[in-house]
Amino acid sequence: MKYFISFICLLSIISCSETKKEDPEALTAKAREIHEKVITIDTHDDINVKNFTDSINYTQRLETQLNIPKMEEGGLDVAWLIVYTGQDSLTPTAYARAEENAMAKFDAIHRLCEDIAPDQIGLALSSQEVRELHKEGKKVAMIGVENAYPIGEDLANFEKYHQLGARYVSLSHNGHSQFADSNTGEADSVWSHNGLSEIGKNAVYEMNRLGIMIDISHPAKSSMKQMIELSKAPLIASHSSARALCDHSRNLDDEQLQWLKENGGVVQTVAFSSYLNTEKDEKYKAYMKELYQQVADSLDINWYERSQFRSLSPEQRAEFIENYPKVMAMGKELAKTKTDVPPAVNVSDFVDHIDYMVDLIGIDHVGISSDFDGGGGIEGWSDASETFNVTLELVKRGYSEEEIAKLWGENLLRVLDEVQAVAMEIQ
Repeated sequence: MKYFISFICLLSIISCSETKKEDPEALTAKAREIHEKVITIDTHDDINVKNFTDSINYTQRLETQLNIPKMEEGGLDVAWLIVYTGQDSLTPTAYARAEENAMAKFDAIHRLCEDIAPDQIGLALSSQEVRELHKEGKKVAMIGVENAYPIGEDLANFEKYHQLGARYVSLSHNGHSQFADSNTGEADSVWSHNGLSEIGKNAVYEMNRLGIMIDISHPAKSSMKQMIELSKAPLIASHSSARALCDHSRNLDDEQLQWLKENGGVVQTVAFSSYLNTEKDEKYKAYMKELYQQVADSLDINWYERSQFRSLSPEQRAEFIENYPKVMAMGKELAKTKTDVPPAVNVSDFVDHIDYMVDLIGIDHVGISSDFDGGGGIEGWSDASETFNVTLELVKRGYSEEEIAKLWGENLLRVLDEVQAVAMEIQ
């Protein structure tokens, strides 16, 4: 009889332990404590220069997915603001037009940090400056360049971009650039350079010399392989996920992930629904497409799909950029009144990719990004105000405070330090 009682007591202890372990309030409190301690870094946030003026700017809670109030609400400490330029023809005239776009975005970021809100946010150029600004209680901006296309064919422009604050650069975007083939070549198997061009190879050396992290999120696999072979410093994928879980050319396959591990780099898992779960994403988007069109019709505005963007006129692109966040927000509110909405890609799907890559290449080589205001955002992390939900899911999965700190920023800062150390050696 005493053995039976002991067995019952043991079951009771195990049951109480599991209840305590899975207690939602305790998990949330633990996650809150961790979230407040660690430095949270999102390595990819697109911008629109129209939101960097005296009257409309990031000190306000705009409809943008990222701004200072939403960063404060969600506990997001560092945002890499992106100087993005779409791919165009490889001509001097087109390069000049692209450079004008890039300079406008550099100017906007500096204006935010130096003129509009220097008491709220500062521009960091190193991990030390990130930590100093964070200690001061300020939000932190860093600059990444998505597509080196506006640099043209003058390698001296890399130094110009570095002086303006660029701390990572991708050599191509959607479409082959003068520097590198893009992942988009997979669609038709047409390549311009079979990896890097000669100027692209020289660009790798130049970025090593300057201390600019090389971003391999958009370039082709062949381009990445050659960058790995040529670079004396670790590389990053600023916003990519695991191809084994979602077969998209923007994601990294297991071989690429192993290359990144051997190189000492880091892959910043991206909260972009179509790169996380294609099947769920397609069903949800097909449903939401009709709702967005209803919203656009009710507002009497033209509505375009993101996939149409490259084919739009400059006027239509401006119209799209202005209306996109408004229509998306209203469409999602409308969806809350419906009962037949298919499940959206969510934070759990996102952390599935983190789990997979951590298991494959280790906790030291994985990080976090959103691609906010550039198509990113998922259920549970739809904008910066919901950033805590990512930490909460990581805690639920059993990640420790040290591991969460690495995922949220320490891995990325470690790579930045190593890249800048290589630059010091070269110089």
